Amino acid sequence: MNIFIGNLSFSTTEEELHAEVAAFGEVTSVNIIMDRDTGRSRGFGFVEMANSDEAQAAIASLNGKQVGGRALTVNEAKPREPRSNNRGGGGDRW
Repeated sequence: MNIFIGNLSFSTTEEELHAEVAAFGEVTSVNIIMDRDTGRSRGFGFVEMANSDEAQAAIASLNGKQVGGRALTVNEAKPREPRSNNRGGGGDRW
């Protein structure tokens, strides 16, 4: 099961996030999203867990927990919406 974790401190590492979640079960991957321009954390990430019961326990326990001085937002990750190439704007130009 894939878990979204938001409101992370910008200094939180993937190893620290792994340790927080691993207390609830087997973690298969951790990915903190980084800004492509600055290389800094964007303040959220995703954790994949092998067992959905363990993932639900992690969500219930970690949502609202203070980590790095910030209250985490933790829930089941939703599939990413496909992006369209249409950026809006006018129609044909002469």
